[in-house]
Amino acid sequence: MTSNRVRVLSLVVEDDPGVLERVASQIRRRGINIQSLTVGPVGGGRSRMTVTVDAGHAEVDQVAKQVDKLIEVIEVHDITDDPIVSRELVVARVDVPEHARETFLSRLSSFGGRVVDALNGSLVVEVSAAPDQVEGFLSLLRPYGLSELARSGPVAMRKSAYGSSHK
Repeated sequence: MTSNRVRVLSLVVEDDPGVLERVASQIRRRGINIQSLTVGPVGGGRSRMTVTVDAGHAEVDQVAKQVDKLIEVIEVHDITDDPIVSRELVVARVDVPEHARETFLSRLSSFGGRVVDALNGSLVVEVSAAPDQVEGFLSLLRPYGLSELARSGPVAMRKSAYGSSHK
């Protein structure tokens, strides 16, 4: 993450229309900037949200209490200080000259990345890694001519299961 104020919230919510907007509104009302937000279904009519915000611990604690009051929110946790598994997906188009391809592909492999498409001297590559490793990956790409980039934002969960302290 980019600052010591960056906090990560993990939520499990009902997979209903409007839930994302209600959660985001609770955060916005407190003047907290959402740096990234990812949502995906986890089954049983539920979705997991990972929300990365730029705020202090006390601010996030307060917003978590407000978000937890929403009917569709099943659980909400600030997992910033917990042992977590966090991954971000990056898909990028890079213009790699033919003479530099072998070196580039070797370095790409060192990040666990792979080529998903190649056309007219341009490579579309992907990597899924921890957010700090993604920054290193992007540093690798830039000198080659990064022409297009898509990032998922981090998804995260605690390494151990939650206790029974949620609704």
